[in-house]
Amino acid sequence: MKHFKTYLAAMALALSGCQSATDSCGTIELWYAQPAKVWMESLPIGNGRLGAMTYGGIEEEKLALNESTMWSGQYNENQNKPFGREKMNQLRKLFFEGKLSEGNRIAGDNLHGNQTSFGTHLPIGDLKMQFIYPEGKVTGYRRSLSLDEAISSVSFNSGGVNYKREYFATNPDNVLVLRLTADKQKSITMNMGLDLMRQADLSVEDNQLVFTGKVDFPLHGPGGVCFEGRIAVLADNGEVKMEQSGVGIKEADAVTLIVDVRTDYKSPDYKKLCADGVKKAIAKSYDELKQAHIKDYNTLYNRVSIHFGQDANRALPTDVRWKQVKEGKTDTGLDALFFQYGRYLTIASSRENSPLPIALQGFFNDNKACNMGWTNDYHLDINTEQNYWAANVGNLAECNAPLFTYIKDLAHHGAKTAEVVYGCKGWTAHTTANVWGYTPASSTIIWGLFPMAGSWIASHLWTQYEFTQDKQYLAETAYPLLKGNAQFILDFLAKDPKSGYLMTGPSISPENWFRTVGGEEMVASMMPACDRELAYEILSNCVQASEILDTDREFADSLRTAIVQLPPIQLRANGAIREWFEDFEEAHPNHRHTSHLLALYPFSQITLEKTPELAEAARKTIENRLSAENWEDTEWSRANMICMYARLKDAQEAYKSVQLLQGKLSRENLMTVSPGGIAGAEGDIYSFDGNPAGTAGMAEMLIQNHEGYVEFLPCLPIEWKDGGFKGLCLKGGAEATAEWTNAVINKASLKATADQVLKVKIPQGKKYRVLLNSKEAIANPDAKGLITVDMKRGDLLELL
Repeated sequence: MKHFKTYLAAMALALSGCQSATDSCGTIELWYAQPAKVWMESLPIGNGRLGAMTYGGIEEEKLALNESTMWSGQYNENQNKPFGREKMNQLRKLFFEGKLSEGNRIAGDNLHGNQTSFGTHLPIGDLKMQFIYPEGKVTGYRRSLSLDEAISSVSFNSGGVNYKREYFATNPDNVLVLRLTADKQKSITMNMGLDLMRQADLSVEDNQLVFTGKVDFPLHGPGGVCFEGRIAVLADNGEVKMEQSGVGIKEADAVTLIVDVRTDYKSPDYKKLCADGVKKAIAKSYDELKQAHIKDYNTLYNRVSIHFGQDANRALPTDVRWKQVKEGKTDTGLDALFFQYGRYLTIASSRENSPLPIALQGFFNDNKACNMGWTNDYHLDINTEQNYWAANVGNLAECNAPLFTYIKDLAHHGAKTAEVVYGCKGWTAHTTANVWGYTPASSTIIWGLFPMAGSWIASHLWTQYEFTQDKQYLAETAYPLLKGNAQFILDFLAKDPKSGYLMTGPSISPENWFRTVGGEEMVASMMPACDRELAYEILSNCVQASEILDTDREFADSLRTAIVQLPPIQLRANGAIREWFEDFEEAHPNHRHTSHLLALYPFSQITLEKTPELAEAARKTIENRLSAENWEDTEWSRANMICMYARLKDAQEAYKSVQLLQGKLSRENLMTVSPGGIAGAEGDIYSFDGNPAGTAGMAEMLIQNHEGYVEFLPCLPIEWKDGGFKGLCLKGGAEATAEWTNAVINKASLKATADQVLKVKIPQGKKYRVLLNSKEAIANPDAKGLITVDMKRGDLLELL
């Protein structure tokens, strides 16, 4: 989006094993000594729209193709079940009177949506290649994914010939590029074909294999996009035979394949775009395509570097390292790799020109989630939010752009849901959403009756402003959408005749149940804690935006009036955070969702300094969940634990969760999984959220400023006693760099990306010189060890 702040590429990326965060001493990569046998061993490449999982087979190679708009389903004009304000008032009366059983029954019968054509994202299928090699052994096999260049590579020697393949997804040219070479002429003989999961007609046009079809996936209802794909085959010398059934290449020196797939999702000219895009890419040399790709990718990726001392295990294949961590060993080099992998996947999946934001699996679809009841859709009760947690702190603000476009679409359709279902102004969205404008509750209220889900995803609009300080973006993009959601909240709130508090509801605490005194298990109530926290966040953000933009003063006053009438965050009798307004018993204390702790993270309504009693209660809540029998440990809930323990500054518990996320809840390719046995899954199912949320949590361990000041290394585990980072971003507009030895900061810096008065906590361990733009600054720490510095955009504050 054109109004986002643009950050220039910084110095070359440091390896996780480098001694300095700004040294460049090799390649950061995932690498393996054998081909992938299953999807969870393959490696992802993506350009924000189009991508593939690469397997690296020798005799047979496979690339699983994906495109972000490959969706089944269609718009359903009857998705909202009419209810309205009068019936809502009657229903609320039941809840306020304590008639929860009757209230849940009526809500269950009337407040669900119609998901008959909901749809899901779907994989395209596989591009397959079979090879004939000279007689002789295969030696020197190596398969890798370079995070420095976003290139997947395969190399080996067969019969005395060195073979190499390179695969990448280029954003500038918007295609997949595959290059196959050998160090001896006429050594590439192969067949190439398609094993599609979607029904399609195949044809040949010149040097291109073309497949055209329409998605049909009845499991999640009728409808689906139309699509066209093209694979251009360019052989250096050799003989090429093009047929509908596949392509034969004999004795070529090298082969280049250019791949694109387009759909008609908001793109009526998709066939022309596909043909023109491939044609333009063909006109360029492989080196031109490659260099343009690397340059474009590096403008984003190179902004941040990180290491945790020497990478003692860099000579080991990634899957070996992963297994060791799974067995309980420590690998700080893998920690740094995992951190950067979260950023890599964000770049690969969400760019400014992406047609859609990151779904539950992004578009790296393993064909499993789409066959589950929960589908590869947009889950707005934490998963979609987590997909973008690494973007701002990871110096990738532009990658949020497709999310904001999507929120605008949600707001358009959610206005009808607000009016028809609730009789309210503004807009709302619930737990499950798709690309067809679905905004009511799911087909059941059990996990679907969460009208504040729209508020949760909308909070990212304000977060973007906090990091970028871009007032034009705030005025033109964020504030109108935040205001619309605040209007819904204001209209949705109802006064509790007993307490006098303003309350939302009936709604749920995703996706959990409570037990009443009578022993009944229910889901719906008035003002669960997460609703209170989300209402407070959105209304407060709107007030701040109104003040910054000097607009809507009367509306802002109405929000201030509402904020003071919201109930406080409450404690249970056992000292934990109360999940529901009443101190209900948790029906499933092992449940993976902890939405009542949003106030701790990603928000800062609960902090160690400002609300110590609530912070201790949050800790107790976490401990109770983790110690419950059969705790549902998933990739996203474990990543959440990293973030929350980081806010509590419990370094060893945070690091324990880092290791569990990497080992137990990731697979050989370091992509995170929802493990078998959770939510009806028979086996591991890939889920995108754990990777970026894990990265965000690790960043939170290294630097924080939610208390109103910057603190370096607030949650440093002993395993990271030596290390460094560069380029992490802070709210208020700053980029941070630090290097440390034996947990003592050697040097640190903050570069202002916006005008601000910056408070910084002086680190312990030695006496620091404070420089502002290379000149000694007068810095007298207060009783808390804080210094205050007035900084202009571009200023550099250094601690030496």
